[in-house]
Amino acid sequence: MDRVFLHVDMDAFFASVEQHDNPVLRGKSVVVGSPADQRGVVAAASYEARKFGIHSAMPSGEATRRCPDVIFVRPRMKRYQEVSQQVFQIFEHFTPLVEPLSVDEAFLDVTGSEKLFGSGVEIGEQIRRTIREKTGLTASVGVAPNKFLAKLASDMDKPDGLTLVPFSREAIVDFLAPLSVGRIWGVGAVTQQHLEADGIRTIGDLQQVGLATLVQTVGEHSAGHLRRLAYGEDDREIVTEHEEKSISKEHTFAKDVMSRDVLDGVLLSLIDEVGCTLREKQKFATVVRLKLRWQGFKTITRQRRLEVPCCDAFGLRHAAMALLSKDPISQPVRLIGVGVSGLCERPSEQLSLFDDAPQDREKRETLSRSVDALQEKFGRAAIGRASGQR
Repeated sequence: MDRVFLHVDMDAFFASVEQHDNPVLRGKSVVVGSPADQRGVVAAASYEARKFGIHSAMPSGEATRRCPDVIFVRPRMKRYQEVSQQVFQIFEHFTPLVEPLSVDEAFLDVTGSEKLFGSGVEIGEQIRRTIREKTGLTASVGVAPNKFLAKLASDMDKPDGLTLVPFSREAIVDFLAPLSVGRIWGVGAVTQQHLEADGIRTIGDLQQVGLATLVQTVGEHSAGHLRRLAYGEDDREIVTEHEEKSISKEHTFAKDVMSRDVLDGVLLSLIDEVGCTLREKQKFATVVRLKLRWQGFKTITRQRRLEVPCCDAFGLRHAAMALLSKDPISQPVRLIGVGVSGLCERPSEQLSLFDDAPQDREKRETLSRSVDALQEKFGRAAIGRASGQR
C-alpha cells in the first residue's frame, strides 16, 4: 500500500498572525523583527513585503532600503506559540503521526487515516479549511508518497495552495525533472553553485549525470544522497518526538559596546532566561557556551564543560561569567549570546572532586525554581539580582 504524507506549512506565519490580530496591517508590507535603527534582522515578512525581495535573516536596514514604507512589528513569541498549538491540535485530529519541523510546519503520515477522512488530498483540504476557520490564517499543503516530495510540493502553490505529487515512479521522475536543483531539500546556495558550474541546473540534469561526475562535484556521500532525491526516493519515517539539544539566547546592541558592566548585565539577563527555560523543560546542562560578535561581524564562541550537570541560576551564571572574563574585551561588541547544550535528565548523585554536596545543589535548584514561579506570577522585574551579584 502506498504511504501518504502531507507537509503542512503555514503561510508567512509570524507576519500573518500580526496582520490577523491587527487589521490595520492587512495588505501592507509587514516585517516581524527589530527596526533598522536598532540593527535587527527580519524574522518574518508578509507576502506584500516579499514582493520587494525582503526575506527572513535579512538585515532590517536592507529591508527598509528595499521598501521604505515597510512596517516593523516586534515579535510576540508567546502569541505565535498559542496559534501554533491550535494548528497542531488540528493536525492531531487527523493523525497521531505528526512530526513538527518548527512552530509553523510539520509532516503528517495520513496513510491510516484515509478510511476515516478520505484521500490525502481530501485530508489536506480539510486541514486547510479547519485552520482557516479556527485561526483565520492560511496554510499550504503538499501531498506525496514520502517526506521529501511532500515538503517540495507544499512550496509550489503558496500561499493557500495544495499540490499533489504523482505516486508512480515514472511520473515522479517526470514531475521532478524540470525543477531547479535548488529545489532539492538540503541543497544550499554553495552546493547549487557547484552543481550549476558543472552544467547541472535542473533535477533532470541530476538524473542524467554520471555518478562518478557527481562524486567529483559534491563528494561521495552527498552524490548518492542527491541521486536518490533526484528520483524522488526517501524512506524516512515520521519522527513524533525530538530531543532538544540546546537552548540559547542572544542580544544585539543598538550601539556597539565595550563597557564590561553593560556586557555583564546583559549576559546575566540572558543566562537567567536560558536557565528558566532549562528548568521548565526539566533538563540539566553539561556545557555552557558564550558567543561574541565584534564590530566587524567577526564572531567567536567559547564553551565550558560543567563538572556536574547543572540547571540552577547560580551555577549557570558562574560558568557564563567565567567565559566572559577569560580574555579582556579589546574591541566593541555588536552581539552577545549564551547557550547551554548537552542536555540530560537529572544527574546522578556521584560527586566530582570539585563539586559541592548534592543537597547544596538541590537548595540552589529549589531557590531558582521559586524565583521562576514568582517572576512568572509578578513579572521578571519583580525579583532581580542583588547589587553586584554574579
